[in-house]
This record gives sequence, structure tokens and C-alpha cells, in this order.
Amino acid sequence: MTTGPAAPAREARRDNEPRNAVDRFFEITKRGSTFGAEIRGGLVTFVTMAYIVILNPIILSGTPDVAGNALEFGQVGAATALTAGVMTILFGLVTRLPFAFAAGLGINAFVAFSVVGQVTWPEAMALVMINGAIIVLLAATGLRKAIFDAVPFQLKIAITVGIGLFIAFIGFINSGFVTATGASSPPVGLGVNGSVATIPTLLFVVTLVLTGVLVALRVKGGMLIGLVTGTVLAVIVEAIWHVGARSFDAEGNVVNPGGWGLTVPALTGSPVSLPDLSLVGQVDFAFDFGKVSAVALVMIVFTLLFTNFFDAMGTMTGLAKEADLADEKGDFPRIKSALVVEGVGAIAGGATSSSSSTVFIESGAGIGEGARTGLANVVTGVVFLLAMFLTPLTSIVPTEIAAAALIIVGAMMMAQIRHIDFGDFRVLLPVFLTVTVMPLTYSIANGIGAGFVSWVVIHALSGNARKVSPLLWVVGAGFLIFFARGPIEMLFGAGL
Repeated sequence: MTTGPAAPAREARRDNEPRNAVDRFFEITKRGSTFGAEIRGGLVTFVTMAYIVILNPIILSGTPDVAGNALEFGQVGAATALTAGVMTILFGLVTRLPFAFAAGLGINAFVAFSVVGQVTWPEAMALVMINGAIIVLLAATGLRKAIFDAVPFQLKIAITVGIGLFIAFIGFINSGFVTATGASSPPVGLGVNGSVATIPTLLFVVTLVLTGVLVALRVKGGMLIGLVTGTVLAVIVEAIWHVGARSFDAEGNVVNPGGWGLTVPALTGSPVSLPDLSLVGQVDFAFDFGKVSAVALVMIVFTLLFTNFFDAMGTMTGLAKEADLADEKGDFPRIKSALVVEGVGAIAGGATSSSSSTVFIESGAGIGEGARTGLANVVTGVVFLLAMFLTPLTSIVPTEIAAAALIIVGAMMMAQIRHIDFGDFRVLLPVFLTVTVMPLTYSIANGIGAGFVSWVVIHALSGNARKVSPLLWVVGAGFLIFFARGPIEMLFGAGL
């Protein structure tokens, strides 16, 4: 029998050895995770993302295009779940990272509220696919990674923290804890008339406190337990008091202001339905230049590209930091493959008419639950595919309950700010702008752009121009165009 210091060393090596082929492929043990943690993390990520199967159709199907045609709600829901499932599994298998995919909210809103006012829905989705193809090309040639490397360490951390605040702000809005006041000052307030006055928001608070306590006590599956408990409570409350849904009348007035925001936690009818995938392949690259100018199309693709490019880059940076998979420069395993597959998500989203599919910040919920590998993605993706058939069950989880997990994740990501030295104001101001602009403008790309531009300008005008990467100058100039795209489009469009 062997004794001495060599024995513990051999034992440690044995503990880090993969248990089986799946463990070896996903590097589960190597990353300090377990099969249970990956499965729980994948389920938690799905629960926090499930609302997209409902919200994406609400956004995309509610607006007719330039020809007066609109997408059908059920078809968009099925296409959304299909694309999310396929892309999440693909990303997990290719990159072995726990970053789930779904239709990007900023991009789908831009497509629905700006793009289809100029083109048809099939043409809009063709533009989304063109955007994706450009991103794949940039990633495959290494240019996207080069831009990523040019970003200073402090801004990468700021992006992580900003995304954390953005996640939390989304959670506060979705829960009804923070609402628009309708006044110019202040634009937002607490709940209804300054108080927590609705049952859904109260249940959000209960779920947040319960989940926070479980996470603080390091209970395994604490976040999932909190979400499931909150959902069960919501179902019971709805069954007893019939809270109902919050809606709007023809004049835009709120009907039943104390109701549930997007989904009512009650199962009515059959829990199973066959998905309608008629929208798959409904794209049109034969643009009618008699109705839309070439300049307008270029500006649309430019906007899609910048939003998609930097939203995804910022999100992956933040998630990798949260999962402790990034090095001191912010790089993480298989980063080039991750950037390529993210571009493929835009192509897939356009091809299914569900809008660009990209990395979702809600993946942080699964990471907070312990997910560290692509196995969690496989779990999330499979449940998304099942959600095509189980849309009624998916809609049981109210956004108010899912919002609690977003607050927890936001708090976790906020902790990264401790790695930044704020002694230099040339660092402080760009970091501050990055962190605050994201939630205040509801856009990750806007926050990154504000940080990049301010970093370049402040360093250049304070004698540190040589310390700014040439690529950062180019990206900063690109963001100036991005921020001024409206006047630029009007200027060039006026001459056509």
C-alpha cells in the first residue's frame, strides 16, 4: 500500500479524470462541474428563457409589413422554439459552453418596428440572414476575434457588469416592480403609484427572497427550487383569486392593471399541440428597389450587424466571466468557434422567420446554478424542442416569477466590478458609461458603443492616444456612425 505525499496527488488526479465519454467530451469534471449541476443549470436556463416562446411572437406577429401582411402568432412561436432548440444544442456541441440561444430581443424589436415598415417580412428575414453571413465571415477570418482582443480589459469587465445591471433591470420591469410613470420626470417608478400593489409583483418579491436565501445557503438547485416554488404558488393563487391577464384596450389604456404581464399561470385545454412550421424557408432576396432604396437596405444591415455583433460579444464575455471560464484577457475556450456559430444563429433565425437567434443573457441563470459546459446547452435545447409541442405548459411560468432569477444573476455579475481599479478617470468614465447606458437605453450594443467611443476620445485627448489599439479607433468610428445612423440615412436618402 502506497503512503506519503504521492498518494494524495494520485488521488487528486484520479478525482479529475473523466468518468465516461460524455464527461470527456464536455470536460465536465475538468471544469469542476457534475452531471447533476449541468442538468439543473440547463433546466434553470430554459425556465428563465421560456418567455421568449411567448414574447417573440407578440413582438413579431403584431406588426404588418409594408405590404400589409403579418406573421401568425402560433407559427412564430413554433419557429422560435425550433430555432432556439437547434442553435442551443449546436452551440453546446461545437463550443462545449453553457450559453443558450434564442431570438434576440433588441434585434426582433428593430425588425418589427423599423425594418418591416420599409420591406416585407420575407425580405426582412433575408436581411437578417445577410447580417448573419457577414458575421460568420468576420468570425471565420479572425477579424471578429481581433476586434474582441483590441477591447481593453477594463471595458470587458464593464461589459460584464453592465449586462448584470441590464439583466436585473429586465427582471424589475418584467416583474412589475419597476414601471413607467408616463411622466417626463421621473420616467420610472416603484410598482403602481409608488408601491407593490399587485399579486404578481408580490409573488415576484416572495420568489426573489426565497431564491436569494437558497443561493446564499448554497443549496444545490436553489435557483430551480425557487423558480418552481414560485410557479406553483402562482398557479395556486390564480386558481383561487382568478387574477387574470393585464391587457390594453383600443385607446391604449391598461385593462386589469393588477393582472399577470405576459403569461397567466393556468393550464387550459390540452397541454400538447402540434407545431406549425410553415414559416421555415419564407425568405425573399429579390428586394423591390422601387419601394426601398439600396442605401436604406445597407443601413438596415449595418444596424443589424452592429447590434448583433456587439450584443453577442458583450454577452459571451459576461457569461464566460460569470462561469469562471475566461482568462485574464477575457478569452474563453473555443472562442473562434463560438463567434462563428453565433453568426450561424442569425442565419438560422432569418431562415425560420423568428429573427436573429443569438446568445441569451439569461444563460447566466443556469451558470449561477452550476452549469459550466455544453451539456447544459443540450438539456436546454432539448426542452426548447419539446416546447414546440408543449407551448401551453411553457406558458405556465409567469414572467414575474422568472424575473426573480434575473435579479439574482444580475447581482452575481455585478460582483465582477471588484477587478477594476478606478483610480484613473480615463478608465472610470468609459466604464461608468458602459455600465449605465446598457440598462438605461435597454441595449447592450449602446452601452458598449458609449464605452468604446468615450475610451478612444478621452485617451486621445489626454495624451494617451498611442495606448489605444488601431482596431479600437476603427470600431469607435463605426459606433459613431451607428449612433448617427438615422440622420445619415435621411441625408443620403434625401438625395435618391
